[in-house]
Amino acid sequence: MQHYIGLIHKDADSDFGVSFPDFPGVVTAGTDLDDARRMAEEALALHAEGMIEDGEAIPEASSLEAIMSDPANREAVAVLIPLKSAARKAVRLNITLPEDVLREIDAYAEAHGLTRSGFLAQAALRQTRGDDNSGSIRGYALSA
Repeated sequence: MQHYIGLIHKDADSDFGVSFPDFPGVVTAGTDLDDARRMAEEALALHAEGMIEDGEAIPEASSLEAIMSDPANREAVAVLIPLKSAARKAVRLNITLPEDVLREIDAYAEAHGLTRSGFLAQAALRQTRGDDNSGSIRGYALSA
């Protein structure tokens, strides 16, 4: 199993953010360190799956020395995040959503470095695993 370095950032009054220097634009966050690490594993796996689906090559992992030599990374804490089974088969599906909900999903996903599919998968996993007991995504109630 390949591992990538995730950088954990924490600003005052914010969640713990995680970014991946080997995957620019892939970011996630968690309410505590355990949640941030769990979300980092999911974000990395979903992004890699999307890359594979799009026919893109998964980059080689950079060394800790190379990543931490960048002055922009020195304020962060480096953690190893496993890339779990990037070879899982993605399944295409067709869903129907209100247009305004889709616009909000796309805006949120883009702002957080995710694809639409990646965001929907993360939201679904959080809901089904009980990571988010609020019963809503960005103000929209979920129903069975």
